[in-house]
Amino acid sequence: MSEALDAALRLVRAQAALVRRLDARLGGLHGVSLADFTLLLRLGEAPGGRMRRVDLAEALGLTASGVTRGLAPLERIGLVSREPDARDARVAYASLTGTGRQRLAEMRATAEETAEEIFAGSAWPPEDIARLADLLSRLGGTGLR
Repeated sequence: MSEALDAALRLVRAQAALVRRLDARLGGLHGVSLADFTLLLRLGEAPGGRMRRVDLAEALGLTASGVTRGLAPLERIGLVSREPDARDARVAYASLTGTGRQRLAEMRATAEETAEEIFAGSAWPPEDIARLADLLSRLGGTGLR
């Protein structure tokens, strides 16, 4: 097996393990998946806590219909609202509600705590974590920055 394939498979397995761990924590404590949290986090980073749905789709690497499907349950539980554009009826915004902002802060604390646990100990000095983030960025990964 080539080193490139080995590295790719290790990355896929590591990603799956991280998703399972974060999903379990976020789901158990907040009733949301990692995908839900990521969507809410992007909205929370946007000016005014709102984004056009097409821009949100692009930021998340999803289709517009994928974002619509992802937003629907978050709208039902009151974390996100749909806002039409006053000038263009074809444009819709996704906006965090007040409850959404509050719950996102709680979710973010849980996600940060979980990430700290994952990268705890002498096996993960801060410079290794920074290097990993840089390497993942080279593969197209985006994070908080």
